[in-house]
Amino acid sequence: MNVKIPEILKMIRAQFLIGIVFPLLVGTLTAISISGTFRLSGFILVMLMGLGLHLATDVYNDIYDTKQGADKKENERRNTYSGGSGILLEKPYLMARMYLIARCSLLLSFLAMLGLFFFINQTLWLYVSIIYFVSAFLSKYYTAAPFKFGYRGIGEILIWLSFGPIAIMLAGFSQNVMMQGALYAVMPATGFSTLTILWIGQLIDLPEDKSAGKIGLVLRMGTKRASYGYLVIQSLLMLNILMLVFFIFHPGWPLLLALIPFVVLLPKIWNFVKKYHADPIQLIPVATLNIALYVLFSVFFILGIGLTLL
Repeated sequence: MNVKIPEILKMIRAQFLIGIVFPLLVGTLTAISISGTFRLSGFILVMLMGLGLHLATDVYNDIYDTKQGADKKENERRNTYSGGSGILLEKPYLMARMYLIARCSLLLSFLAMLGLFFFINQTLWLYVSIIYFVSAFLSKYYTAAPFKFGYRGIGEILIWLSFGPIAIMLAGFSQNVMMQGALYAVMPATGFSTLTILWIGQLIDLPEDKSAGKIGLVLRMGTKRASYGYLVIQSLLMLNILMLVFFIFHPGWPLLLALIPFVVLLPKIWNFVKKYHADPIQLIPVATLNIALYVLFSVFFILGIGLTLL
C-alpha cells in the first residue's frame, strides 16, 4: 500500500520542523557575527543533521506515546499543534513504516555528521559526535521505556537544552567557531521559545497524559501554577532579547523587532491561559495562537540578527 504525500507529512509532523531550523539559523548567524565568514557546506550539513534528529524524535514520540496510551483515539482536543498526530490510532499498520522513518532519519543525521567532519577543525569532532549520540539517544528515550524522560518531569529541561544550548553549539561548530560570549547569550531564547509549545500542549493534553502516567511539569505543578509558569517562560525569553540588544550585539536595536509579536499576541494568549488553565477544551485555540507567536518571533529574531550583520 502506497503512502500518500499528505500522509507522510502527517507521519513526520512536518509543521514542527521549524523547531530545529530556527535555532540552527540563529546559531549560524551568531557564529557569522563572530567570525565574519559563512561556510555554506557546514550550514547545509548541520541542517541535514538537525532535521534528521528532529524527525526521529517526533516520529519516536508518536510511536511510544501511542503504545503507552498518552495518545488516544477518543482525544477530542487533538489539533495540529498538540495531542500527537494520531495517525497510528487511525492506521496502526503504519507502525513499521514509522520505525523505518525514525531509523532512516537517524542514519541521515549520522551521515551528515560524518560529512561535517570534512569542513570543521578536528578539535571539534569530539564535541559534534557527543551532540549526535546524546541527541540520538534522547530522540527515542524521551518517550520510550525504560527511561521515558518526558514522563518523569524532566522532559521540559531536555527540550530547553536540545533546542537551546545543544542546537546553538552545533550551529556554531558547523561554522568552525568555538563557543564564546554571543553564542552563549542566544542559547536561552531558542530553548524557551520551543518550551512554550510543549507547555501549552501539556495543558491541553492533561487528561490523557495523566491517565498514561506522563507526568510532566504542568501536571506536577498543577494547572494554575503552570499557567503562571508559561508567563514566566515568556518573560525570561523577552528579558533575553533585551539582554542581547543592550549588552551583546552592537548595535543591537534591530533585535527589538523580535518583541513585536509579544506585544501583539501575548496579552491575548495569557488571558486565555489564566482564565481557562483547568479547561483543556477552551485552551485549544491557544495552541494555534502560541504557534503564531513562536513563528513570528522566530522570523523577527532572525531578521533582527541579520540586520545587525549589515
